Amino acid sequence: MRALLLITLSILCVTAQAQQSERFGPYELHYSVVNSTFVDPKVAAQYGITRGKQRAFLNLAVREHVGDITEPRAMKIEGRTWDLIQNQFLDFMEVREGEAIYYIGEFKFINEEWRFFEFDFAPEGSERSYSFKFQHQLYEN
Repeated sequence: MRALLLITLSILCVTAQAQQSERFGPYELHYSVVNSTFVDPKVAAQYGITRGKQRAFLNLAVREHVGDITEPRAMKIEGRTWDLIQNQFLDFMEVREGEAIYYIGEFKFINEEWRFFEFDFAPEGSERSYSFKFQHQLYEN
């Protein structure tokens, strides 16, 4: 798992629209869209990630602000992604590495099309769920 986390984090640092975040009360949602071809083939095989020039994944993590620190939180999540032609519900895989907790949802895309994402998530310990929507343009790699 460490290899997947390190690869994902390194990709996020160099991607033009790297990891982004949004605040929901005490929770901070971190999200990014990553082309699957950026993941090493051995690591992809180990975690069941399908690589391809028109395949990507949504990477999500939530942290709770507790005083001056943030702590990772598990979450329940449901979501979908779509473009002008296709609609797909996302099946999220939970990945834990040390204290880090993140979720990966794979999908197919069409080169240069805008993808729209919407999902509802409920952080562990929260009494409510939150909704979030965003769009991202993808390119074959």
